[in-house]
Amino acid sequence: MTSAPSVAAGLGLSALRGATLAEVDAVAALQHRIDRKYLVPLDRARDLVARLAGTHHVLDLAGRRTTNYLSAYFDTEQLGAWRAHVQGRRRRWKVRTRLYAEDGLCRVEVKTKDGRGATVKHALTIPAAAYGHLGAQAAEFVDETLAGAGIPVAAKELAPAAEIRYVRAALADLDRGTRVTLDGALTCHHGDRAVALDSGHVLVETKGGVRPAPADRLLLALGGRPVSLSKYVVAQSLLTPGLPDNDVRRLARAHFTSAAGTVPLYERTSAA
Repeated sequence: MTSAPSVAAGLGLSALRGATLAEVDAVAALQHRIDRKYLVPLDRARDLVARLAGTHHVLDLAGRRTTNYLSAYFDTEQLGAWRAHVQGRRRRWKVRTRLYAEDGLCRVEVKTKDGRGATVKHALTIPAAAYGHLGAQAAEFVDETLAGAGIPVAAKELAPAAEIRYVRAALADLDRGTRVTLDGALTCHHGDRAVALDSGHVLVETKGGVRPAPADRLLLALGGRPVSLSKYVVAQSLLTPGLPDNDVRRLARAHFTSAAGTVPLYERTSAA
């Protein structure tokens, strides 16, 4: 696993006031939201954090300001989720299990889009040992959620497709109820292949309403531009032979390189 303190130091997170998980969730859980993503050089990401210090708190978990995330994605044999995103379909979806490594917390998550293009996320807590698998409880949850969104896909059609790992810092504007996440040390894994985001860049995501948040305006002032970039789509596009070329692949090629010395997909990582 990547050293979380190195990412925290690189982003200058010590300049921000801390907030507990309960405080962040109370005003900025944002299960229904508009996501905007930016690939930002590390020095600009650090500048962004400094400029947000007056309005944003950083999620602080007993002194820890970043968390190692492991996300195992599931897809159909025909890569239905991947194709829906690449083709820009209105009914896009993702199914994953996510492990918050240091906390030993695991959830199965289903993300869909509503009629206005906003992201709707549904989550169910499952045992940490279930990471990377869709057991009976998780499968029932996936089936109900996808059916409710009008997506004709069942859990029995899904199989492990890719894994994404990164270190995340989460910032929240407790007054406006918006969030900013910064992901560093990002790697994508598929079978025995892997690619990594270059260490000089951070993936920044703003999560809020239809109107851009102050963080979006700051990012634009720093030269950032929103990009349509799904971590899962990047993983499949770069690591699965024979897939058609697409805009995500062309963008990712400029910032992702082959990662040597990686560990197998879904290797268990002990929680601290």
